[in-house]
Amino acid sequence: MNGILCVNKPQDFTSFDVVAKLRGILQMKRLGHGGTLDPMATGVLPVFVGSATKACDIMPDNTKSYRAGFRLGAVSDTQDVWGEVRECSDMAVSREDIEAVIPDFTGKIMQLPPMYSAVQVNGQRLYDLARQGIEVERQAREIEVDSLVLESYDSVSREGVLSIACGKGTYIRTIISDIGEKLGCGGIMTSLVRTSSGGFFLDDCHSFEEIQCARDEGRLEELILPIERVFEKLPKLRLGEAQTRMYRNGVKLDISRLRDIRSGAEQYGVYGFDGGFIGTAFANFETGELCVGKNLG
Repeated sequence: MNGILCVNKPQDFTSFDVVAKLRGILQMKRLGHGGTLDPMATGVLPVFVGSATKACDIMPDNTKSYRAGFRLGAVSDTQDVWGEVRECSDMAVSREDIEAVIPDFTGKIMQLPPMYSAVQVNGQRLYDLARQGIEVERQAREIEVDSLVLESYDSVSREGVLSIACGKGTYIRTIISDIGEKLGCGGIMTSLVRTSSGGFFLDDCHSFEEIQCARDEGRLEELILPIERVFEKLPKLRLGEAQTRMYRNGVKLDISRLRDIRSGAEQYGVYGFDGGFIGTAFANFETGELCVGKNLG
């Protein structure tokens, strides 16, 4: 059994907990997840099954989208409602106030990783230091926020919901905290749902109960999505029989002999002579060679 099983991650499970749970249900060890979700978050978690685990770290589409609940007028050590609230403010904030600062948090921006995060500094996880009450200097990193929309907001409770589409490495609770800081009142995240990840959506996802039921009824394969779904946005490169053998053996191919090569396109999804997806490759137009990216065949 090979492919991708999309899980609607429940709250209070880490991404590793999900993999451990599925190992028991699927009765197989070769599993990996695509994109860590914090324990308090729910939503889309693609799990790679069997030989598809080779593709965990090469997903070409790293965009993700979220619906995040927030509350203004508070600051916590974890930047969310699950942490210790350290500051409060009764400052009034209107919808117009929030929408006025949203442009400052879209596009390519610099973000300081929170102390409660898995980022490593000098070989130590920040969350391990934070739990000891230690705060260290961190370097801001460039992230990309494709869209940031205020879906709803109640000026009385100062609670609302943001819809966010962003790239890899973005901390949603930090965006909320930074917006609160910009407004002068503070802000914390109250909920987080990942609505998409790497081209997979909530409609693709299944609960543990649904997966268990499918296993008991002998229809697990129905829930497994093909690995090529991850690479469907890449231009397709179809190989002949001899070229397929060479590719699988890691041999560089002559670009001039490949009919599907496109001018300017560097990365490809590679399909063997039988039409099956077998991996990725990179075209080097300077040397005229096609180099194997990740061989999944």
